[in-house]
Amino acid sequence: MSVASAKDWQSRQDCQSFLNAMKTAIVTDSTADIAPQVAETLGIRVIPAIVVVEGKSYEDGQGLSRREFYERLPEMKRVPTTASPPAGKFEAAYRQLLDSGYDAVVSIHVSSTLSSICDMASLGARPFGERVQVIDSEQLTLGIGFQAIAAAELAAQGAPMDEITARVADTRRRARVYAMLDTLEYVRRSGRVGWARARIGALLRIKPFVEVYGGRVLDLGKTRTRRKGIAHLLELLEGLGPLERLAILHTNAEEDALAFRDRITWEHPPSPPIVNVTTVIGTHVGPNGLGFAVVLKDVAD
Repeated sequence: MSVASAKDWQSRQDCQSFLNAMKTAIVTDSTADIAPQVAETLGIRVIPAIVVVEGKSYEDGQGLSRREFYERLPEMKRVPTTASPPAGKFEAAYRQLLDSGYDAVVSIHVSSTLSSICDMASLGARPFGERVQVIDSEQLTLGIGFQAIAAAELAAQGAPMDEITARVADTRRRARVYAMLDTLEYVRRSGRVGWARARIGALLRIKPFVEVYGGRVLDLGKTRTRRKGIAHLLELLEGLGPLERLAILHTNAEEDALAFRDRITWEHPPSPPIVNVTTVIGTHVGPNGLGFAVVLKDVAD
């Protein structure tokens, strides 16, 4: 090996050693529904989304509890709206993390087909070049959260950015969210789901089922009663096979969520959390929804 090539080789090795030693921060938004204690333990920075209720803006989780929001929602005279944090909010968070000693940031956000949050995060990331990677989760609620948690667990081990983003992509491939809605009305009036806009009248009185995958909200049919709907939801969960992660989701239907978890009899991840879904998503879903988020176990595991 020549002196020049030896130097080149050493330079590459030094570069690889630096990359392997990189300290990477994980950022997400509040639509990921990560519990505050989990975010704190794993060091995940959560940027709050915004919900506008009767003309007043609330950062997610501030000034208006989820329970209060869902209790008031059916009687609200003005339909609540949602908004993305401004790009400057993301830029400030990225800058603070990089200035505090992190070498890179992986920022994972709600599906870009359903929200502008990912776009705002990308704008906020521009000043930092490749040091900040923004990822479209193609998901909602814990479908996002499980990706951020997987990223944070790997980042805590000192893994380089490319390994972390690969883990996120693999988790995203196996993530699913299923839900039974109490009515189609909130989805329909949100205008975010094309097939829902066409369904009115009698269909508003049934219990529709949806799946979120690949950035799309898919129509999975309907039942006429809530009792049959919950039984069907359990069948959907049972049919997925081995699971790596599981969370039970609801929109102010905690009693049903607890009963649903108690009915799970096969092997599954222990003590799956029960999550009252963020108001920013609940605005478009409505109260009394019930569902679950999973990460399927890879058959190679």
